[in-house]
Amino acid sequence: MRQVFYVIIFLFTYGSYAQVKNYKNPVVDFNFPDPTVIHAADDNYYAYATNTERNGEVINIQVLKSDNLVLWEELGDALPENPNWASSDFWAPHVVYNQKDTKYYLYYSGESNDKTIGKCLGIAISDSPEGPYIDKGEPLLCGDNFVNIDPMIYQDEKSGRNYLYWGSAHESIKMCELSEDLLNFKKGSEVKEIIHPVENSEIENYENLIEGVWLSKHKDFFYLYYSGDNCCGDEAHYAVMVARSKSPEGPFEKYKNRDGTPVILSKNKDWLAPGHNSIITDKNENDWLMYHAIDPKDKQKGRVLLMDRINYKNDWPVIKKGSPSRKNLQAPQTN
Repeated sequence: MRQVFYVIIFLFTYGSYAQVKNYKNPVVDFNFPDPTVIHAADDNYYAYATNTERNGEVINIQVLKSDNLVLWEELGDALPENPNWASSDFWAPHVVYNQKDTKYYLYYSGESNDKTIGKCLGIAISDSPEGPYIDKGEPLLCGDNFVNIDPMIYQDEKSGRNYLYWGSAHESIKMCELSEDLLNFKKGSEVKEIIHPVENSEIENYENLIEGVWLSKHKDFFYLYYSGDNCCGDEAHYAVMVARSKSPEGPFEKYKNRDGTPVILSKNKDWLAPGHNSIITDKNENDWLMYHAIDPKDKQKGRVLLMDRINYKNDWPVIKKGSPSRKNLQAPQTN
């Protein structure tokens, strides 16, 4: 029913996707946490998110489709069958396209069936960006509590290397090079800690716990976005931060705003706890921050999907007013 509703709305209001000129947050007004948005080989955009329950049905990995980043169609569950090693908590998916085998690779975290182990990182594969994705049969990495969550893959075009970034649970953000087939860590590669949590009671600190990493390149710099410190619940306190480097391996220099902190996006009266972003580039080469946030007037809805344009100042990404937008704005150019 929701899919039909969306179709009616955009045909009646806009006539076609190409005529969508404006948008207003949220772009998806239901629970859609930890969003990853990709531009797939079929020239459509796909968005993936953490597990949820809708109409009494559990969805392990949510997946949506759009060709304009504004109007989205629900496609159901990208991971309809649980992997044999995990039972629940299918969080923070990230999807990449492997040009060598023309398949899509889904990276995600899940709760291990082994009660002595916490969360693990998994990999699933599909012929299509919408799925279904089939797990490779064993986790890539496991650990205590929720240390090993929020995977993100960066495929470096210049070097041909593939890097995995991840981390949470009051530990550092980590990275390690992957094998060419994207299914394992590269033999001989070592895990590097690249961004560390910070304890500081003298400022409004979002770095006590850091997670939700995303690496994006713009001109000469690699920008490492990350979020902290509490994504959700009654005590939600979350924001987006950034650091930069000339290499995907670091070292990374943190941004400093007027408060001396690396925060580039934080709460306002309209939106609470914005964070866990991905970056998508439109056809005009403008970058867009895709992230979740909580509507303080409707917290029961959960973390909905928002979008704001990134500008660059002094070689740093900035968001207008440093907080999520609420008014009508010009939409991304996707046609």
